[in-house]
Amino acid sequence: MVPSGVAIMKGISFVKYFAILSIIGLICIAPVFAESAGTHTVTDMSGTEISVPTDIQSILIACQGGVAQEIVIMGDPKKVVGMSAMNLFPMFTKMFPELKNLPDAGSFDDLNMETILKLKPDVVINSVTAKKGNPKITENGIPVFQALTGKATADTIYNEFRAFGDLLNNKAKSEELIAYWDEKKKFINDRLKSLPDDKRKTVFYASNKDLGTDTSWGVSYVATSGGINVAKDLGDAKVNPEKLAEWNPDVIIVQGSTDGKYPDKDIINNPQLSGLSAIKNGQVYNVPNGGFWWCRPSPESPLGFLWLAKTLYPDTFADVDMKKEMKTFFKTFYRYDLSDDEADAILSVNK
Repeated sequence: MVPSGVAIMKGISFVKYFAILSIIGLICIAPVFAESAGTHTVTDMSGTEISVPTDIQSILIACQGGVAQEIVIMGDPKKVVGMSAMNLFPMFTKMFPELKNLPDAGSFDDLNMETILKLKPDVVINSVTAKKGNPKITENGIPVFQALTGKATADTIYNEFRAFGDLLNNKAKSEELIAYWDEKKKFINDRLKSLPDDKRKTVFYASNKDLGTDTSWGVSYVATSGGINVAKDLGDAKVNPEKLAEWNPDVIIVQGSTDGKYPDKDIINNPQLSGLSAIKNGQVYNVPNGGFWWCRPSPESPLGFLWLAKTLYPDTFADVDMKKEMKTFFKTFYRYDLSDDEADAILSVNK
């Protein structure tokens, strides 16, 4: 029989008895309190709520799409325990050398679960498009935060910045980044708001030498920079030379390939395209690659907006000093003092 409180109190004072009860109560509730204090719930870009440690200590990146750039801006690069090779972004790994030779656990749907389990990350960052890969991770009890990875627009990417700010407990930095985006977008829009559509430059955004194009971000990128994407109603597809000749864009911008090269010469020397105004007038440009490609969604995209606006309308944006803009961004968000030589190297892709 369990002794009654009265019986116990015969042997000890009331004060000691109350103290014992208090300690027992704290022991009983402590695990629940610790669990709620040590985790928090965030919503990723698929709309899924996930529970992660409040103070995340280890992150595995299983995709690209500017995710690493978001993490170093709003979090700590030293907490990244694994990611795919960053050889396409030499400036980024120069700034953050700790990310250069990390274990590679695969990406998207092509994952090495053995490596992931060995690294024991608090959270894995993967893409909303990884429909097969993400379940493999969650089945092993590891939370997956899904990012947009190229599926954002110049407006919806704000949701991702805020989500990363929530995930990494740095909402202030995410809002600072969004304010920077708003400032640059407004600057470009104010300069061009009186320019009618029939006076705006038409642009074809080439993703490879075979005239592939990406309109999921390409339309937003070109429009934010003041141009009109001729393939805006096409969707992501390969364009045949006849169709491109029909559009006859004023400017062709070319993104870097996954082999680190630009296919601009292949486009310029394609005999089927020799009659295009952009080629005849020398208006084919490679988009720079700083900490990430400027023509794809990432925190660094406003530099791409400014670069393209200046490329399309050099007189209107003659006062824009791209090296100064780059130095400001890199210092503010990457915490890195970009040199003149480094800035020149990034901008030299068209020389």
